[in-house]
Amino acid sequence: MKITILCVGKIKETYFSGAIKEYSKRLSRYCKLNIIEVPDEKTPDGASDHLMNQIKDKEGERLLKNFPDHAYVIALAIEGKKLSSEKLAEKMNGLGIQGESHLVFVIGGSLGLSKAVLDRADYLLSFSDMTFPHQLMRVILLEQIYRSYRIISGEPYHK
Repeated sequence: MKITILCVGKIKETYFSGAIKEYSKRLSRYCKLNIIEVPDEKTPDGASDHLMNQIKDKEGERLLKNFPDHAYVIALAIEGKKLSSEKLAEKMNGLGIQGESHLVFVIGGSLGLSKAVLDRADYLLSFSDMTFPHQLMRVILLEQIYRSYRIISGEPYHK
């Protein structure tokens, strides 16, 4: 299976970069992983709701331009469905069995995802009611994808 992580912004902290590199290496035995970053927009302090929506829309346009054809798109959104690690593994495995060979996980910027991206997604996934920095979310997502493949393969994983 091919997995694409499509995300807003670059990773600046070396500790996040190191974790991403490690999980990318671990995942290489299970799938073909591709990480695509699109530029983020600066959000001024005290930005109006209108300006924040414009920023999300601009970032959303960049994301949508990078959506591969014929891929199953899972957008990370706080309003999405919460799954246990086992249920995420079941979901990914089920999609593969149904013939989906390319999964795209989308992580928005600091303001979240635009309505256009959410509308285009095939599935909305939430990791928590809490908000996480989008750079940390990339590490968490990669770890959960790795854990899913371990579960699917019947390999031991920490509960």
